Amino acid sequence: MQKPCQLYFLPIGGTAMAPLAGLLHEAGVAVCGVDSALYPPMSEILGGLGIPVRLGYDPGALPADLGQVIIGNALPRSNVEVQAVLERGIPYTSQAAAFGERFCRSARAVVVAGTHGKTTTTALVAHVFTSCGLDPTVLVGGVPRGGRPWRLGRGGWTVVEGDEYNTAFFDKGPKFLHYNPHFFVVGNVEFDHGDIYPDLDAILAAFRAGTALVGAGGQVVANLGDAGARSVAGGHAHVTWYGLDAGADLRCIGWGHADGCLVASLSWRGSVFTVEAPLVGRHNLDNVLATCTCALLAGLDPGAIDAALRSFPGVRRRLEVLGEVGGVVVVDDFAHHPTAVRLTLQGARHRFPGRRVVAVFEPRSLTAGRSSFAAAYEEALAEADVAVLAPVFHRHRLAAGDVLDRKGLVETLGRRGTRAVAVPDDGDVLACLRSELRPGDVVICMSSGDFDGLPRRLLGSLGEGS
Repeated sequence: MQKPCQLYFLPIGGTAMAPLAGLLHEAGVAVCGVDSALYPPMSEILGGLGIPVRLGYDPGALPADLGQVIIGNALPRSNVEVQAVLERGIPYTSQAAAFGERFCRSARAVVVAGTHGKTTTTALVAHVFTSCGLDPTVLVGGVPRGGRPWRLGRGGWTVVEGDEYNTAFFDKGPKFLHYNPHFFVVGNVEFDHGDIYPDLDAILAAFRAGTALVGAGGQVVANLGDAGARSVAGGHAHVTWYGLDAGADLRCIGWGHADGCLVASLSWRGSVFTVEAPLVGRHNLDNVLATCTCALLAGLDPGAIDAALRSFPGVRRRLEVLGEVGGVVVVDDFAHHPTAVRLTLQGARHRFPGRRVVAVFEPRSLTAGRSSFAAAYEEALAEADVAVLAPVFHRHRLAAGDVLDRKGLVETLGRRGTRAVAVPDDGDVLACLRSELRPGDVVICMSSGDFDGLPRRLLGSLGEGS
């Protein structure tokens, strides 16, 4: 007989909410939830665990005798079920506060923050700590290939992705402020989330608040090669730097690619050792360096760290190859910020040397759809041979003058030698993309959302045409 629901997730399908629900379920807590819709991989995860999920918000369907409601940052105060929770006086909290209270307060928490790369770095740290026997509890904002985005451990360590986005409608501070960091990783800091942060200074202030939580027993682990990270961490009393520069505590003294893997020679406290990971690209070198720094500070042996890195399975939607049909490789990727788009395309060049790279990009987030990033997207998409620009997802929520000018972007990319096409607002992205493809292409589908299932629909379409 199923236990009455103790914790109700409102909504349950997000990349942080669903893993927390799974973690609490594994810890023996009866959880349930609601959402407007569910998509893979979170729908698969929740379904596999048998967690009750109702689709469609209905205040009359709230379970009776709820112990607490966990409200995600995707919902405004005006949501009908949120209003019912407030009116009935049902206890509520946020995803970040719930996780921090249960899994960070009494543990040594490794909080991985940064504008880019935090999901991969969190998964890397979790994999290395687990492989080396530290038995951490883990919460990742993405799904490791062949695994789950959480782990319930008992080794006294917690590894968590530290999101800088706001916590909930009733808590506008960053999520990572709830995680009581022992190690606070600052991989990079750039302007992002223009819907909640007015400028770069506001984001820098948020990250500085995160580093301020690290006490004398912990360390800020920061990227010496990133200007934002230097600005955030430079004034802290306890910083361990990583990077390519001479001032780094963990210094990379050489790196490259071999057989599709990153290989790096590292110097740490007078010793030199080599690590290898099944990743590509300069950005993943930074992710590996951050991981190694955390592992070394935790007392792990360089040889054990290298062995663990070599077996890293990767993360879904990070240059994830879904298949190849008719000579066309289809890749799914979460990249949406201009820097992430540029680094993803550069990584694809290493992964698929000599092949034509076709980027199909959806400006999905409110930030991605803004005109202020036009020049940065030009630089990023110029890394592709062909760029297909999907409609701005939130164009109706932006003022006309603030919407990304895709037509202008097509023109500037063309002048730089990249063929570019803007799909009409009412057009068919798949049909437009298919008309641009030829055998030998690598298609990188990039969006911070589901992209209407485009990558898998493309595979199916290519199969029908073969």
